[in-house]
Amino acid sequence: MSLPTTTSGHSSLYSAFRLPRTTQIHSTLFSPTTKFFSSRSPSYSGVSNCFSNTLSPRPLLFAVKASSGVGSEASKQESDNSEEEEEEPYEEYEVEIEQPFGLKFAKGRDGGTYIDAIAPGGSADKAGVFNVGDKVIATSAVFGTEIWPAAEYGRTMYTIRQRIGPLLMKMQKRYGKNIDSGGELTEKEIIRAERNSGFISNRVREIQMLNALRKREQKERRERDLREGLQLYKNGKYDEALEKFESILGSKPEPEEAAVASYNVACCYSKLNQIQAALSSLEEALNAGFEDFKRIRTDPDLANARASEEFDPLLKRFDESFINENAINAIKSLFGFGKK
Repeated sequence: MSLPTTTSGHSSLYSAFRLPRTTQIHSTLFSPTTKFFSSRSPSYSGVSNCFSNTLSPRPLLFAVKASSGVGSEASKQESDNSEEEEEEPYEEYEVEIEQPFGLKFAKGRDGGTYIDAIAPGGSADKAGVFNVGDKVIATSAVFGTEIWPAAEYGRTMYTIRQRIGPLLMKMQKRYGKNIDSGGELTEKEIIRAERNSGFISNRVREIQMLNALRKREQKERRERDLREGLQLYKNGKYDEALEKFESILGSKPEPEEAAVASYNVACCYSKLNQIQAALSSLEEALNAGFEDFKRIRTDPDLANARASEEFDPLLKRFDESFINENAINAIKSLFGFGKK
């Protein structure tokens, strides 16, 4: 799946999902002419998580209304027979929040963008109106006051990450519905399957098989997005490559997949000279277990990000070899080792 390396000797983005927590990634996992580096381990930092330090949000723009055009998920006959199968109209609300936003997002089964986590004390948390599972239906454009309808997940995340200034979000209360739970059927779906099944043993077997199939399909989709993203990056289409890598991050990838995709996202933003977004994504990669510090310090694709004063402090927080070296030097200095 990996692409050939460049003639200059620099590999590009990571092109394979293999990242042992305690070992560095081999050069064969990089793609050709440039490289890149998205959620990371259980901790969140950056958009597919927009977690970060809290700032006081501007006055909230808050409005609630019922959304029309949302029908029952079940068939008409089933909804008539079972009240719990019906879906009532969803409430909508609008909120303006300051950066850093303090939100982590996930891709839903419908391809939409949903809130996956809210950072305590963050701008979104202080707003007091967001809930995990709420769906993004529109956001501020990258610049100005224009409002853009939420597109598919990758494009929406691209817009949120690159937003300059406060972000106006139009949300729909969905209470977690349609969030992709890593391929597992929801409890409601299992209950529905049990009700419609004539044999319990068959029902359980079908659920297990369907869950396994969904997980396999999701992994194949992530691998396809990675390959397509690498090719787009190789062709210099960094905006389009970002959408592919962000899509991987929104589908609840394994930690090693998240580390690779996040590193690639950081490289994309560095190439686009979006420094804060690049550093945020790099932090996500490090949180997810990315440990090739030599590559991070020398990768030409991260050149713009390395020029930031925040780059070295970020890396030193994770690089144990640097920490250990400093500790040894401090001990030597304390006891006078190495002095003549």
